[in-house]
Amino acid sequence: MRHIRLAFYSAAHFWVDLSCALLLLGAVCPEADPVRCILLYNFSAFAVQMPIGLLADRLNRNHQVAAAGCGLVAAAWFLTKGAEAAVLAGVGNALFHVGGGLDTMNRSGEKAGPLGVFVSPGAAGLFLGAAARGAAEALALPVCGVLVAAAVLILLWCRGPENPPAALPEGRGKWLPALLCLLLVVVLRSWNGFLFRFPWKGALEAPLTCAVVLGKTAGGLAADRFGTSRTAAITLGLSALCFLGSDWAPIGLLGVFLFQMTMPLTLWAAGRLLPSAKGLAFGVLTFGLFLGALPTHLDWEPIRPGPEVYAATALLSLPLLCYGLCTAQKRR
Repeated sequence: MRHIRLAFYSAAHFWVDLSCALLLLGAVCPEADPVRCILLYNFSAFAVQMPIGLLADRLNRNHQVAAAGCGLVAAAWFLTKGAEAAVLAGVGNALFHVGGGLDTMNRSGEKAGPLGVFVSPGAAGLFLGAAARGAAEALALPVCGVLVAAAVLILLWCRGPENPPAALPEGRGKWLPALLCLLLVVVLRSWNGFLFRFPWKGALEAPLTCAVVLGKTAGGLAADRFGTSRTAAITLGLSALCFLGSDWAPIGLLGVFLFQMTMPLTLWAAGRLLPSAKGLAFGVLTFGLFLGALPTHLDWEPIRPGPEVYAATALLSLPLLCYGLCTAQKRR
């Protein structure tokens, strides 16, 4: 039953992200300032997860938080327009991610695999939502119908283990630097994703998305099988080598696959560092996604992208991630 609930949460994650991309790119941006709306959406969807996570830790109603997120995304289609719709959809997305992520972290125990399974479908949803943006108006009702159905099923069927009493652990001098290192890893991963300028990217968007989805899924499973630190060292080291030859599509796709394998590892480690504040830990890392995307949204490119930059980002992530993982492992 636990695996079925994980599969359902993963499918809901796919649909929430598809719905948000379809709404934002197909209905909101064509009628409003697209840069402003995308920036507002990303702030609401990612930066707002920190305070929501803090509240969810104390509320101890993770499935209700996730269901409310589905409902808000559906409401954004009909209750508001323009920037307001972008903000409402973003907050709904944040609620779902925190509620579903907390439930998954509580159910996963010592394993990172379920975290990879939960987070990975989001990239596929974003890709398909963007691809279908021309049919946003025609798809509005069925998309919202599925969101409402998902909210009802989550309320009825997905109540998970209770959160521990919300509290930050003692010894802030040990866990806080490790958490900041994990945050920097997510910032670098997000920034690198927006930097990618592969010569084949436009023609191979679908395979590139598959590499992201499969990498996130494989990362957690590999960590459970071979250990988190070993998985991090091998995947980031090999991804740096692949990025040096990323102008050739097969090598570039392999580099992206390996680079994305670290996503569930960061979530696993953050949850271990803050075992009684996992919602806050989840929110801190997703704030890194917003920070990493900011240079692109602000049209600021401090470094000219290229294979050497992609490889350097992977290598810079390695000591940061290993420090975070090692500190998390010691806090059993």
